[in-house]
Amino acid sequence: MACHHVVVPVSMVFTSDTHVPKRARDLPHALWAEIEAADVVVHAGDWVDVALLDEYERRSRRLEAVYGNNDHGPLRERLPEVARFEVAGLRFAVVHETGDAKGREARCAARFPDVDVLVFGHSHIPWDTTAASGLRLLNPGSPTDRRRQPHGTYVTAVADDGRLRDVTFHAVPPRR
Repeated sequence: MACHHVVVPVSMVFTSDTHVPKRARDLPHALWAEIEAADVVVHAGDWVDVALLDEYERRSRRLEAVYGNNDHGPLRERLPEVARFEVAGLRFAVVHETGDAKGREARCAARFPDVDVLVFGHSHIPWDTTAASGLRLLNPGSPTDRRRQPHGTYVTAVADDGRLRDVTFHAVPPRR
């Protein structure tokens, strides 16, 4: 009998720059629902408060996360600067800052030659591009601090047999 390798699609949520409680008292309900439903949750730093990390850990099946430039003390003790992991045949890295947008693809491809998807934050600007090397760069933006963007954002996607598909940027309505 032939042995068939079955790859099960993995639902993922990507978020960054939550800045709770500095920019918002809590995350949007829709994002919490996605976090609770996802197989893997990725946070690219700037939590600000360790209580939010605790809540993510409580509500996530699997959390992959890093600290950001606004994270200090217990957040830096508990989280790495760079996280690397594999899901459904895809090699991921997560880092908070990647520097200036100009030259980002080439710079990141050189820094992460063994990675398929690099998740980053810091700018609060949604970003989804692919470097010449094939490295996909994904910034989910911020669900709580839109800066100069029309609205806050986070991302859902599916990792499936070496591909990241159904990548969707979700708009977070402004708080009233």
